Amino acid sequence: MSAGTFTPKPGAAPVSRMIAAQTALETRMLLRNGEQLLLTVIIPALLLVLFSAVDIVDTGAEKSVDFLAPGILALAVLSTAFTGQAIATGFDRRYGVLKRLGASPLPRWALMAAKTLSVLVTEVLQIALLTVIALGLGWSPQGNPLSVAALILLGTAAFSGLGLLMAGTLKAEATLAAANLVFLLLLVGGGVIVPLDKFPGAVRSALELLPISALSDGLREVLQHGAPLPWGAVAVLAGWAVLGLGAAGRFFRWE
Repeated sequence: MSAGTFTPKPGAAPVSRMIAAQTALETRMLLRNGEQLLLTVIIPALLLVLFSAVDIVDTGAEKSVDFLAPGILALAVLSTAFTGQAIATGFDRRYGVLKRLGASPLPRWALMAAKTLSVLVTEVLQIALLTVIALGLGWSPQGNPLSVAALILLGTAAFSGLGLLMAGTLKAEATLAAANLVFLLLLVGGGVIVPLDKFPGAVRSALELLPISALSDGLREVLQHGAPLPWGAVAVLAGWAVLGLGAAGRFFRWE
């Protein structure tokens, strides 16, 4: 055989290329899943339109959409980074997909990185769509876009850690039920649609420590009131991110 028979040299692709390919695959699988699209795109969009057009909840003297839009953006992050990722990863684990990928040239940390990048790509699409809808409803966003990006990235890290922790420790069916239940509870009690000041004082103090409350209120401070980066919300989200990602790394089971 000539020297060029095996050119290019056989072997694994660079890790960066493997991550990019896995990210593209994860994103396509998410966008082709009707149930995931319902959760991540359709429900947030419908809630934004419904509660902006119909005066169901008293959101104060300002336009309803100015209060609701930041909360719905936070809900979109929750639905993708936590609920959607937990369910998808839980069933990947049940059917042995994670085990097989873990035995491939793709390192396990690179697989988690690809899943995270897929979440970020999906969130960009969600936020773009919801922003267009909100602007059409009369939304007037304020504040620094960099502050918004920082809050969303921290929220994504916090919810991703919690979602992976759930997917890596519970059975797939339990993850499906628990993730959807948590989504509904946080939708009602996380300051997304109902202002936290509608809750009793002691309950409100506890709810303010939730990551969804920190993200929705933080985005509201920036986008509705034009405030600088809210460090209280940053601290809460960072705490949940460290806790969730650390626990996921420690307790995640691949089989």
